[in-house]
Amino acid sequence: MQIKILDSWLREYLKTEATHSDIARVLSLTSVSVEKLQGVGDDFLYDIEITTNRVDLMSVIGLAREAQATLSESGFKAELRKPSFVQIKKGNNFPIEIKNDPELVNRVCAVVLEVNVKETPKEIAQRLEASGVRPLNNLIDVTNYVMRETGHPAHVFDFDLLNTDKLLIRKSRKGEKIVTLDNKEYSLLGEDIVMEDGSGRIVDLLGIMGLSNSVVSDRTKKILFFIDNNEPKHIRNTSMSLGIRTEAAILNEKGVDPENALNAMYRGIELYKEIADGKTVSDVLDIYQSRYPPNKIEISFEKIRKVIGEDIPPEKAERILRKLGFDVRVDKDKLYVSVPSLRRNDVSTEEDLIEEIARVFGYQNLKSILPPVNQNRKFVKYEDEFYWEGYVKTSMKYYGFTEVYTYSLVPEDLYEGPVENALSLKNPLSSDMKYLRGSLTPSLLSVLDENKKKSEFKIFEISNIYKKRKADLPNENLAFSALVKKSNAFFEVKGVIEAIFEDLGIFSINFKKRSEGAGGAEIFVKSQKVGYIELLSDDVCDFEINFNLVKKLATRKKTYTPITKFPELIEDLAVVLTSNISTIDVLNEIKNVDPLVKDVSLLDRFEDTRTFHIIYQSINRNLTKEDVAQLRERIKKTLQEKFSAQFK
Repeated sequence: MQIKILDSWLREYLKTEATHSDIARVLSLTSVSVEKLQGVGDDFLYDIEITTNRVDLMSVIGLAREAQATLSESGFKAELRKPSFVQIKKGNNFPIEIKNDPELVNRVCAVVLEVNVKETPKEIAQRLEASGVRPLNNLIDVTNYVMRETGHPAHVFDFDLLNTDKLLIRKSRKGEKIVTLDNKEYSLLGEDIVMEDGSGRIVDLLGIMGLSNSVVSDRTKKILFFIDNNEPKHIRNTSMSLGIRTEAAILNEKGVDPENALNAMYRGIELYKEIADGKTVSDVLDIYQSRYPPNKIEISFEKIRKVIGEDIPPEKAERILRKLGFDVRVDKDKLYVSVPSLRRNDVSTEEDLIEEIARVFGYQNLKSILPPVNQNRKFVKYEDEFYWEGYVKTSMKYYGFTEVYTYSLVPEDLYEGPVENALSLKNPLSSDMKYLRGSLTPSLLSVLDENKKKSEFKIFEISNIYKKRKADLPNENLAFSALVKKSNAFFEVKGVIEAIFEDLGIFSINFKKRSEGAGGAEIFVKSQKVGYIELLSDDVCDFEINFNLVKKLATRKKTYTPITKFPELIEDLAVVLTSNISTIDVLNEIKNVDPLVKDVSLLDRFEDTRTFHIIYQSINRNLTKEDVAQLRERIKKTLQEKFSAQFK
């Protein structure tokens, strides 16, 4: 957000001996960014960039409040000249009944005045023009002057054009037509905040722009001066939907302070009396139905020191917060802070308060040293969650794979599984980007489909997939998937998986035939399933692995096994098994019989007979024929019990 303010206007609320250059420098170092400082006649103009969360600074008074705090802590004497607006009687004799919906409007203030249309005084016109606001007439210029000075948008109606004894604030209905004061017609989409008179005629699009049917003119004799503080989301939706981006809309959608509404009303009345011969003919109406409860934060001085890394004296921290408008109570080693309404949108945590103290103290005053680290904890790079992801990506590159990045949002035909289980967007950009994917495989297949001419193809991706959870945010799982197109694709994929797992320090991997799909295998680490291989055709195969599980199992730790000086004993064992028994299951059972079984492999297979090549070895002694005979009998007994095996 951008605001331009004359130095003379700022000093009406800021008493300081600091020069305009001092003010610009200090504000830029501690608060807002003064983009430019330029001379305008005998005055100076500040061109200031303000972050969107600090709507309280989009005014002369707000900047004066900020400047007195930052200047005071930077060695300059500075004092805020608090506005003392003339109080006007509030009462119920207001000639219009306004029904306010508390869900739409937080606060409404209004008053009726008799006025004379005149030329705007030169000083006010010059200040508005320097601020980027074109002066029109004294009645309209007061509303813009009030908005720029207090930070709260205001509006004025020609009272005689309202022609009613009741105004109703409500939500608009879809298709209702309005003509704004710049004579542009709009069709409302519904849910907009509008005000109608007793006959149902809409007379205002609240918080955004007035309408042509109640605009003031040179013939205006009586006005309704109106301040409305609105629910920000409705203002944002209406402004963006209709494409009406007024300054009032931009301020209101960011949550203007409702506590400031009555001050803006009093300041407007004061100006109308000064420059339009204004005379109030009603009490001031003030409907305030939605008060925000104050946000209270408790913070210790130790937390402030730990986060900032600087021993800021407790009294200095307290003083900074008080100057910024916070209500502060000190008790022993803690601050008990009540956040003012004007800062409710951007200060809600301990860290927010610490930021306020640090910036006013001055980031340039903090020591240029690295923050302390825990010396007792030894850093191990593979404990970082991104380490294994990068490690696997590098390995896949050397195995000849190309990494791809595909969209997390997919159309219905690329969602794997029942679409009723899918997470769908309420407002998708297109039908092709409606569902959050539950698998990476369809996305890889779409990449393959776009590269049909390639005879060999190897791609992979590591990315999140999403699973629906009842009454909660979706479960995000990191998946590792790859696809291979070539002859004997299944064995290529199986070999890559074995190599990757070995790189990750996972050796207890085994494969079991899939019980679902066209073919492939389930991938297990010990008894835990971590993924699957899917055989799509003779030359196309893919796999998908739960990478979150794999990261927990991965390790770079090595176990040293000394080379034994005792020889191996080798024998082959022919086993008769039914065809439905997996060879890998048999291998694992043989290995687990005894630690003296060093290695087992499949040597040959003929009909129902499988011959296993078994290596026995001890690291402590020479094995005898009797030792091997005992091991052989234990192996046979295990295979008979597990698989009803027979032996030749």
